[in-house]
Amino acid sequence: MSYTVIVFVKQVPDTQNITGEAMKPDGTVNRSALPAIFNPEDLNALELALQLKDRYGAKVVVGTMGPPNAAEVLRSSLYRGADECVLLTDRSFAGADTLATSYALSCCASKIGKFDLILCGRQAIDGDTAQVGPQLAEKLKIPQICYIEEVIKLDKKKIVAKRAIEGGYEILESPLPALLTVIDSNVPRPQAARKIMKYKNARTRSELAKDHANANYTDAEQLAVEEEVLKQKGLLIYEWSADDVGADKGRTGLAGSPTKVKNIMSVVLTATDTKKIEPSEEGIKNLVHELIDDHTLG
Repeated sequence: MSYTVIVFVKQVPDTQNITGEAMKPDGTVNRSALPAIFNPEDLNALELALQLKDRYGAKVVVGTMGPPNAAEVLRSSLYRGADECVLLTDRSFAGADTLATSYALSCCASKIGKFDLILCGRQAIDGDTAQVGPQLAEKLKIPQICYIEEVIKLDKKKIVAKRAIEGGYEILESPLPALLTVIDSNVPRPQAARKIMKYKNARTRSELAKDHANANYTDAEQLAVEEEVLKQKGLLIYEWSADDVGADKGRTGLAGSPTKVKNIMSVVLTATDTKKIEPSEEGIKNLVHELIDDHTLG
């Protein structure tokens, strides 16, 4: 039996390079001020989907919501073994919190059609909320298992998976379709040279249009022909707007986001006092006693 697995991924700012220009006055991330990377735990989700493809012959469809340049993480997914990719992009999606994001992704999943599993990384490093996956499952009215380490068994009616809990793990069973959020319990495979050669020319509609503009010609009919050629070759990255997925724009982006950032502060830690500790048994003993006395320990 063939399965369809949707993996939702995200292009995120590299939070290891945060600067004072990383936030806008309205409280949203100034993404242009930071380099963009593939969200790490989404790579773990993609790897789990590719393992299911290896084991069960699953079809892996990768989707992302973001600006046109987010197509880079989709090409990276193709280089690793994904079968199809979808870019969900629209100005109305900008500034979305987790509620608006999960709504847009639910519309995307519905347009993709019948699926057996949706995989998401546990959380994104630019928010650390771990909310999008569970909210997406609720909107699609499907069961969810979070903090997945591995899939033990998959058949036409159910999935058996191992998930991490505090102090151990659980083995859970769920009917299909279902949503899983995945933790960093596997090692994502690298991009394959052969797949890079095959998919390096994969393009979205916007990228094709940009290529035309750079070449100083804009022929809508020729653009449509080139898009169809890419589709036939398996090199088309599907690009959908809010209208394409039937999304209510009042529920997307800033308009659909009840979360508001009230204030942003830059926190600078400075040393106010220093004390030299002798590198001896007596020095360490005195330090421990001091830490106990001021309730840092104990």
